[in-house]
Amino acid sequence: MAGYRYEFEAELFRWASRRELWVFAQLPPDVSEEIRLQPHPPAGFDSVKVVVTLGGSRWSTSIFPQADGSYVVPIKGAVRRAEGVELGDRVRIGVETLL
Repeated sequence: MAGYRYEFEAELFRWASRRELWVFAQLPPDVSEEIRLQPHPPAGFDSVKVVVTLGGSRWSTSIFPQADGSYVVPIKGAVRRAEGVELGDRVRIGVETLL
């Protein structure tokens, strides 16, 4: 069941604590705060299940909370290749929370 949908621009960055290439985008502070205040089904690591869109790609994943209160969303390699985006690019992302 769908919850709320947000759209924003974010820069793609490398997750520094991994050796493999893991790419994420950070949700804006106001969007992160609004999501944090909503009720969500329990999920591991305090994550929130979402459906993400980037260009013509749409997939299910989770967003993960950070120490500063923001959330980050992983951007799969297959999506980056399909949409022709890479590290450092600013992209328009849609995030829809699931209830």
